[in-house]
Amino acid sequence: MLTLHRVQQQTLLLLLFVVHLSRPVCVDVASDTEAVLGSSMKLTCISCLKREELKPNTSVNWYFTSSENNTYDRIHIFERNNGDDKRVDGPFRNRLIWNGSKDLQDVSLSILNVSESDRGIYECRVNRTFEFGVYMPSTLTTKNITLTVKEKASNDIAAIYSEIMMYVLLVFLTLWLLVEMVYCYRKISKSDEQAQDTAY
Repeated sequence: MLTLHRVQQQTLLLLLFVVHLSRPVCVDVASDTEAVLGSSMKLTCISCLKREELKPNTSVNWYFTSSENNTYDRIHIFERNNGDDKRVDGPFRNRLIWNGSKDLQDVSLSILNVSESDRGIYECRVNRTFEFGVYMPSTLTTKNITLTVKEKASNDIAAIYSEIMMYVLLVFLTLWLLVEMVYCYRKISKSDEQAQDTAY
């Protein structure tokens, strides 16, 4: 019993050590491309750093190109330099909210009160400059999001299937648990009967 207790303690210490050393991981995820009229919409733009211990100077710029009326003029709508926001005047004034992370790997924006005129192409540009003494390399990451605006949300087929499967599994697991409980109850009652028979 003492060795089992010692093994459990060592396993717990090892687990705590591994959890302590673990770090969050940056995963590049594609943005949603359908917005519902009148609601808010998150434009997801993630630009992962290859080495997180480096702290580069990062600037983020968002541009919008309208697909309405066949005008393809690119408008500068948002700028962020090392954590300082600079909102640019235009059709998105007071409707853009920074929805990114402090380490500037997630540089997403949210649009409030989506309108029909928000349909178009959004461009996210992340410029990072690294400082290694005299050597200052820079990287530029560009992501485009083509946004469509709908009057009401469309049904996602994958969400419907996953919801159906969730309910099927719930019913199946509940029935399985019920069968197990009945089985265990019968087994216990039989062993009690046998114990009483041998006692007489």
